[in-house]
Amino acid sequence: MHKKSITIDGHRTSVALEADFWRELSAIARERQLSLNALIAEIDRGKGEPGNLSSALRLFVLRALRGRINRA
Repeated sequence: MHKKSITIDGHRTSVALEADFWRELSAIARERQLSLNALIAEIDRGKGEPGNLSSALRLFVLRALRGRINRA
């Protein structure tokens, strides 16, 4: 587990994810020409309910990878 401090809409928080998830989130952010914080803020706003941000990030990565497989 790797814990990172991030800023979402002006407030600081910490998120713990496995290194592979951080690498994939960083790659997705680069592809979209966003900072990692900006991508995470979008994911946080889009999850639609209060809850675990770490889980929302893992599900986002899973869906992104599934989308790549389906396009191939």
